[in-house]
Amino acid sequence: MTSPSGYSSPLLRRPGAFAASGADAGVAAHYGNPIAEQRALARRSKLALVDYSHLGIVTVAGPDRLSWLTTLSTQVLTGLGEGSSTELLLLTPQGRIEFSAYAVEQGGRVWLITEGAQAAPLADYLKRMKFMLEVEVTDLTESYAVLGSTVDPRTCKDASPALAAGVIWQDPWAAGVAAGGYSYSAVEENQHPGADYHRYLTIIPAHRLLDAVDGCQLAGSWAADALRIEAWRPRVGVDSDEKTIPHELDLMRTAVHLEKGCYKGQETVARVHNLGHPPRRLTFLDLDGSEHTLPAVGTPVMNGAKQVGVITSVALHHEAGPIALALLKRSVAPDAELRAIDGGDFDAQGNPAPATEYACSQTLIVAPDAGQVVGRRTKGQFLS
Repeated sequence: MTSPSGYSSPLLRRPGAFAASGADAGVAAHYGNPIAEQRALARRSKLALVDYSHLGIVTVAGPDRLSWLTTLSTQVLTGLGEGSSTELLLLTPQGRIEFSAYAVEQGGRVWLITEGAQAAPLADYLKRMKFMLEVEVTDLTESYAVLGSTVDPRTCKDASPALAAGVIWQDPWAAGVAAGGYSYSAVEENQHPGADYHRYLTIIPAHRLLDAVDGCQLAGSWAADALRIEAWRPRVGVDSDEKTIPHELDLMRTAVHLEKGCYKGQETVARVHNLGHPPRRLTFLDLDGSEHTLPAVGTPVMNGAKQVGVITSVALHHEAGPIALALLKRSVAPDAELRAIDGGDFDAQGNPAPATEYACSQTLIVAPDAGQVVGRRTKGQFLS
């Protein structure tokens, strides 16, 4: 299946490749054995590569690039060193997430990795915000591709020269709460599953994609997504909607700097953080595996007869079985009996189609009482 932009990766021509759908349309969901591919990523003993060539690449060059991006975004990039990685959000005036990007400084440019469909709108937005500053914004999505791994290509003997020469972004999720951040998690950092989540995204020239994967095992998006869900790692554009604020996904942990100056949406960020609570919260679900199927993304999550949320990501984990992330109302009790109900409409012939129900066991990610930190003193964390 091609992506909405019409993109289809050349790696889909590999034997056994099965095309992904949804957010990962255009690349492979797997190459014939998604569980083995997932184990290869999880064990990190050899280099396994995930095709993310459908993602977007925008660069920002010029002497004002770091200070300018700092003024626009939720993150502090001033002083970002060569090869250093971070992530940032651009918000609406109401504090809702408009753009999300993984950022790495290299070669006199900030390289921004974003969802493929967001690259052009992000570049256009940044160009409109240049004013008189010395910055140059370029959409390089057509010229560059991204490969994912759980091993750092810079230190891996299995990495091809084409891969090792790429621009490498290292996910900050495993490092815990970033400078200026704040954890909304219901567990202590030493118990957070993200500590074991290692992810690197390597930007390479698109014409070198086949050279970069030469000699390496390929793993599909299904395998990578299972590890992401296990680590409670949200993906903006997948685990979010047009109303999402950073607090709901625990992105205050790594993507929002609470000590920086004014930016669009900051008032909402500060008000919810200091005085209120996010209206929804991301949660982890263990799903009943007796159906031998997985609910679709977008499946309603029910508490009795009332819908209280929606499944945003779902995968079959090689050890845990079927797992998911869901965005729930904050008011849902942590011990509530939840069910995901998939279908129940009509089949292709117009006959009533029974729904498939999945019992859900909830593990808190964002705590129901997260926020309202004024007056609280949490060990290891500051008050903004």
